Amino acid sequence: MRAARTFTLDEAISTLPYIRRVVTDLVRDYHAWQATLAEYELASAKRRAAEDGGPGDGGEAARLEKKAAALAKAIESYVTEITAVGAEAKGFAEGLIDFPGEMDGKRIQWCWMLGEATIDHWHELDAGFAGRQPVPVAAGARE
Repeated sequence: MRAARTFTLDEAISTLPYIRRVVTDLVRDYHAWQATLAEYELASAKRRAAEDGGPGDGGEAARLEKKAAALAKAIESYVTEITAVGAEAKGFAEGLIDFPGEMDGKRIQWCWMLGEATIDHWHELDAGFAGRQPVPVAAGARE
């Protein structure tokens, strides 16, 4: 297994045009997947009712199951693309991405979320989103 890439702040920022496109698709398809799963649950309930003599779902459950599977496969491919860059997808619903980095000789995560113009936050490895802190001006360049 290869060692995880470590990004400088500038390197992480330089990936944002690509990451932004991939994460936009990831968030869109994640929300569609969640909605499809909810629809599938309703259609499955109708199908079960039909098995008990009620009206059927007209094949809706099977269609939704296929749609959910296709969306899940697309989501998996977006995560693979993000991972190939060296970043980590942390929050599918909001498009949260971490980039392994170093600051003052300490391992950290540069933290970016869809909708943010650039990487303005970092957190300790075990702190997560709740521990986000502003990037100090001395840490590197800004867009």
